[in-house]
Amino acid sequence: MKCLSVSQPFADLIILGKKTIELRNWNTNFRGEFLIHSPRKIRVEDSKRLKIEKKFVTGAIIGKAQLYDVKQYNSIKEIKSDQKFHFASKEFQNKTFGFMLKNARPLRIPISWKGQLGFFDVNIPKTKIKNKEIVSDIIDEEYRYQWIGHH
Repeated sequence: MKCLSVSQPFADLIILGKKTIELRNWNTNFRGEFLIHSPRKIRVEDSKRLKIEKKFVTGAIIGKAQLYDVKQYNSIKEIKSDQKFHFASKEFQNKTFGFMLKNARPLRIPISWKGQLGFFDVNIPKTKIKNKEIVSDIIDEEYRYQWIGHH
């Protein structure tokens, strides 16, 4: 599965469904579901600016989202008009592309992982549990958590 590293606090804002545009200076043809990786570096100034005071999970895959479109920005004015969707500081408002995101959600248990630049492939090992009923129960529990626990 594809994965994208996004610095904190922005990774948390994405998986909470608050940040729906991720600004980048490069385009992609990729569309679909991908994993959100939170690198070790935290953008402390952005956390203060956004008044987010919490201990962030870093160095791990923390959630999923779906990239459904890419918006190309032609001016700073266009980028500023989408501020409430990307939360970027002025220093990052020189990006040209906005990855449009939806259906974001956190993983209950973060997966320790080393990030990379751009979209990168992650192959999470399949479970080694042989008993199919236990695997089915785990999948059912995850489904209930995602749909019942969040609605």
